[in-house]
Amino acid sequence: MAAEIHSRPQSSRPVLLSKIEGHQDAVTAALLIPKEDGVITASEDRTIRVWLKRDSGQYWPSIYHTMASPCSTMAYHHDSRRIFVGQDNGAIMVGTVGGDNRRCQVTPDLGLELHRLVQFLEEEKASGGNWRREQGGAHQNRVSAIIFSLAAEWVISTGHDKYDLDTQHAFVGDYSGQITLLKLEQNACSVITTLKGHEGSVACLWWDPIQRLLFSGASDNSIIMWDIGGRKGRTLLLQGHHDRVQSLCYLQFTRQLVSCSSDGGIAVWNMDVSREEAPQWLESDSCQKCEQPFFWNIKQMWDTKTLGLRQHHCRKCGKAVCGKCSSKRSSYPVMGFEFQVRVCDSCYDSIKDEDRTSLATFHEGKHNISHMSMDIPRGLMVTCGTDRVVKLVMTHGKPSSPSMVGMDAISLVRGKTQSC
Repeated sequence: MAAEIHSRPQSSRPVLLSKIEGHQDAVTAALLIPKEDGVITASEDRTIRVWLKRDSGQYWPSIYHTMASPCSTMAYHHDSRRIFVGQDNGAIMVGTVGGDNRRCQVTPDLGLELHRLVQFLEEEKASGGNWRREQGGAHQNRVSAIIFSLAAEWVISTGHDKYDLDTQHAFVGDYSGQITLLKLEQNACSVITTLKGHEGSVACLWWDPIQRLLFSGASDNSIIMWDIGGRKGRTLLLQGHHDRVQSLCYLQFTRQLVSCSSDGGIAVWNMDVSREEAPQWLESDSCQKCEQPFFWNIKQMWDTKTLGLRQHHCRKCGKAVCGKCSSKRSSYPVMGFEFQVRVCDSCYDSIKDEDRTSLATFHEGKHNISHMSMDIPRGLMVTCGTDRVVKLVMTHGKPSSPSMVGMDAISLVRGKTQSC
């Protein structure tokens, strides 16, 4: 069955390499083992599994470990071969995977690892902007994200967060749509600033330390690129998903952003082009085109003996307009609007046909996606979701050298390729 692709002809379609099934509940995290034919999964069925590829081309679990509580998130550090698993009860399990990927040593009945490795952020103190870090059962409820830094000997667990190893800053997204920038120090944690732009809860973050760009996806179906390194407050809005954005991955070499949404949509955004910032919406008591009053402008309605109109906004210029003056719709990819949005009549006339050329490609993962991770050097992606299915996908064409992707490019599910 062919994947539903809405993209430019030169774009390669993702190819399904394997489908992994076996979990009894939603799969909350799936991670590729670098340089190996293996996948690590965590599920709300309370199991951690390491799947290895067999000679048949299928993936079978070589490690199966049951936790005390449903698994909510997971991080894996390949060099030290440590797995950090957050649970619904607030505990974090730390395990070490053997070199043959066939055994796992787990810290028994401990919420936290010892050996100075785990230090947690708790809620901000009501008296000030400082946060504190403690050893012990810091979380009282579901752990939503884990970051491990071997250099700093820290494990940071909180809401959805990203961490800059070089400067020791953390970005934390919350349910209000706000992103908090934290400065982590040896014995304290302070709030630097907050970023506001999303209208829904922040679901995922991605930090690019080279260009110093922060990408955030949220339940408002949108993605925002925050130019932290530019220090000019520049933000770019990307709208192309029709459901909650669940995962992000920025490919620095090709300047592409890969995003996944809960309805199975996979988007690849071209970030190597000049883009425009979406304007701030203006407020007015009357239409800024025809000057007809809006319905709360009682005085002008009385003076002109007319009924008030509903206020809308042009996505291109940001002006407050009535429905009659903004009856047309258009896409405008350079400003991040990949599907048709409301624009005023004058802006619609100013948009040329070439301005509507898409700057992103869209693919159907054909299953619910709650988490996505990528092995960028090998061009592999793994997705998982509440449908209990894990899919391993090749994101670009078959490489000329088998060593580039191990055996995945050669034996595509018993020699047969499938659409994702």
